[in-house]
Amino acid sequence: MHDTTALLVELGAVILGLGLVGRFAGRIGLSPIPLYLLAGLAFGHGGLIPLKASEEFTMVGAEIGVILLLLLLGLEYSASELVTSLKTQYPSGAVDFVLNATPGAVAALMLGWGPVGAVALAGVTWISSSGVIAKVMTDLGRLGNRETPVILGVLVMEDLAMAIYLPLLTAMLAGVSLAGGSLALVIALGAVGIVLYLALRHGRLISRAVSSDNPEMLLLVVLGLTVLVAGVAQQLQVSAAVGAFLVGIALSGEVAEGARKLLTPLRDLFAAVFFVFFGLSTNPADIPPVLLPAALLAVITTLTKIATGYYAARRAGVGSRGRWRAGGTLVARGEFSIVIAGLAVATEPRIGPIATAYVLILVIVGPLTARWTQPLAEKIAARRGGGEPAAGKSTGASPVEPAEPAPKSAPERRLGSHDDLTPEPAGEKRE
Repeated sequence: MHDTTALLVELGAVILGLGLVGRFAGRIGLSPIPLYLLAGLAFGHGGLIPLKASEEFTMVGAEIGVILLLLLLGLEYSASELVTSLKTQYPSGAVDFVLNATPGAVAALMLGWGPVGAVALAGVTWISSSGVIAKVMTDLGRLGNRETPVILGVLVMEDLAMAIYLPLLTAMLAGVSLAGGSLALVIALGAVGIVLYLALRHGRLISRAVSSDNPEMLLLVVLGLTVLVAGVAQQLQVSAAVGAFLVGIALSGEVAEGARKLLTPLRDLFAAVFFVFFGLSTNPADIPPVLLPAALLAVITTLTKIATGYYAARRAGVGSRGRWRAGGTLVARGEFSIVIAGLAVATEPRIGPIATAYVLILVIVGPLTARWTQPLAEKIAARRGGGEPAAGKSTGASPVEPAEPAPKSAPERRLGSHDDLTPEPAGEKRE
């Protein structure tokens, strides 16, 4: 078969298969991410039917998928929202980092991976999946609950931290010196500071310069600018993903809304390709030996995420039930865990299988903990004679803590923003 013909056949089969898998996942109420990863495992090296002709195209598509994920994430926020989150949520963000990055770092060191592997696996276990969490909260009817702004605040802090973490990881993976790594971090922090300043002071001018009444022109300008900035960022060892995120932050108002509508279908397609590519690069035979450590790591970080949510909700004055709901909701890992592992796998190949198994476990366990953590905690407390009666439903009201609509919080539009791949309609991005 001709190379071009084989490429078209393979790509058509892959994209059609992703569509069918996504529909199936939606019908059973599951995030499509684990199914995409399994599809990649099935058709990668060592899988059932290895794909060869489309491998190079899939690799480029995966890079574009990461860039679009971060761009759309940046479009969900304005600079003022990020500054507000930094001021109010930094203690919870610090607790989140310590409790959830530490188990990954310790596990990597125990496995003999060294400092680079420790930093990479720490990121894998640290970052929650906002797309899966958004879908779960929507399905359980908790968008108006009092703990919702707390959950969103923790997720925003994680996204902000990525602007520092990714350049540091990229520099370490490139094997640069301490001075080089420090320079990359300074460049990243400087870029974030400059973008926030320009967006706060001159956001309207930037958006006006990019704006166009023609959807085609708007799509080309925003996409071209994002890929260009991502490439420059990558050349400076800052990370292409961070460059895309900063472009998204700089745009606001109608431009951000229009770009989000135009780019969402592209994001969904290439993000799915990215998850498949990660599965393609992992040999299925490498997963069974790491299932036990991955499962143990999943159990530990499930408990630490629950503790994180409980602390953050208690700090915000949320009642006992809301604290447990917040903790259980934050458990799921997904898109960024795979992004981090994808960056590190070339330098530390052993991170691929364990990250795949880890994400597969927690992307399934996450919705279960969101639903059952609070009722289970109440039952245990009641048996010990020190808890509230489990009178209210886990998704709604109780005599002690009514599920009244939560106060509007800055990052509330973040729900459904990415990696769900079937996003909820997004509201306007506030300036």
